[in-house]
Amino acid sequence: MHDPSALGERRFGRVNWLGLYTLAQRETIRFLSVWTQTILAPLVTAGLFMLIFSIAIGPGRPDVMGVPFLTFLAPGILTMTVIQNAFANTSSSVMISKVQGNIVDTLMPPLSATETLLGYLAGGMARGVLVALAIASGMALVLGVVPHHPLLALVFIALGSVFMGALGLVAAIFATKFDQMAAITNFIVTPLAFLSGTFYSVQALPPVLNVITHINPVFYLIDGVRFSVIGVSDSSPLLGLAICLLAALAVCTLVWRMLHSGYRLKA
Repeated sequence: MHDPSALGERRFGRVNWLGLYTLAQRETIRFLSVWTQTILAPLVTAGLFMLIFSIAIGPGRPDVMGVPFLTFLAPGILTMTVIQNAFANTSSSVMISKVQGNIVDTLMPPLSATETLLGYLAGGMARGVLVALAIASGMALVLGVVPHHPLLALVFIALGSVFMGALGLVAAIFATKFDQMAAITNFIVTPLAFLSGTFYSVQALPPVLNVITHINPVFYLIDGVRFSVIGVSDSSPLLGLAICLLAALAVCTLVWRMLHSGYRLKA
């Protein structure tokens, strides 16, 4: 008699679609159940950034790359908020599970490393896209900014959510307590978001800082969304798309290896 287990097959097929869907659903419901913190709060924060810059800079601020400063600023703030929320979604989920000791509830079901990775990333991507839609709606209503290339903007936002969501998984798997997680957020994630052309054009940077900025994948995410929304950018959108894709694949591969080996997850 044929024994599926002898061939390494699982009784539900090569892909556990039910398990994958359930994990993705759990990660999505998890942030939707507190939507005032995960969707509304980022929208308010983005609006406060725009308001503060509008008051501080004033109407006398010259155009940046041929567009009004607030118009230039809006896509950067949108992207920064999206990637921070994608990172927070995956990192908080795994970190809380590890600290509370219920990570076993995710590890015990018959899910492969790929399925577990995709399930977590689905939640991070869903949160990132919803935050982006909320902020984009506010931009259209208040500033009259409508994306020039909406589909390309969606691609960059999705890639950014995957990249930072996977980075959040790396951080949460590596960290053993909330202090370490906070240090990673404060000293790595926040500088990456703030120092990647969010508030300025990299053309204004000194040559050394310009080169360093172009090594940072987050710069290409912000620059790609800016091109998609207002039609101007500091680098080639196609180059940015390729770099963002490679960066996302690299971090996802690292997470897959960590999940597959059970690094810092299994006793």
